[in-house]
Amino acid sequence: MDTSSNDEITGRTTVTRASDREILVARWFDAPAHLVFDAWSKPELFRRWWVPKSMGMKLHACEMDVRTGGTYRLNFGEGMDFFGRYVEVTPPSRIVWTNEEGGEAGSVTTVSFEESDGRTLLIMSELFPSKEALDAEGTGAAEATHETFSQLDELLTELV
Repeated sequence: MDTSSNDEITGRTTVTRASDREILVARWFDAPAHLVFDAWSKPELFRRWWVPKSMGMKLHACEMDVRTGGTYRLNFGEGMDFFGRYVEVTPPSRIVWTNEEGGEAGSVTTVSFEESDGRTLLIMSELFPSKEALDAEGTGAAEATHETFSQLDELLTELV
C-alpha cells in the first residue's frame, strides 16, 4: 500500500483485499499516534466510536485489558459477543489481537499507527486462516469501518 502522499487519503477510508486471506483498511487521522492509540486501547473511548451508529446496535459491555497477553470481550446483547486476546501491544504504534468468536476460522487483527507531522496513518490488517474463512466472513466488517472511522475522527477532534 502506497502511503507516501498522505494528502491523497485524508479523511477517506480505503478497504482492499490484499490477498486471498487478508483485508487491509487504511486512513489518515488529524491526531498524533498516542491519541489514536488511546482511542483503540481505553474502553471509555473505544465504546464511543466502535459501533456503527447506522446499525442500531448497542455495545452493552466492553471489557479490554489492552496489554500483551490481555483479553477483551465486547457484548452486544442476546448472546452476541466478540472476544479474544491481545497477542502484541506496543504503545503507541501497534496492537495485535485474535478474534476467537469465529473458532478455528477466526482472524487475527493488526492495527498499526504511523505518525507523520502530527497526523497518524492507521493501517488495519485482518488476516484469516484460509481463503474460505475470509470468503465466509465477507468484507462487511471492513466496509463498516468507513462509518466507524468517521466516528473515530469525530472523537479525535474532541481529544486534540
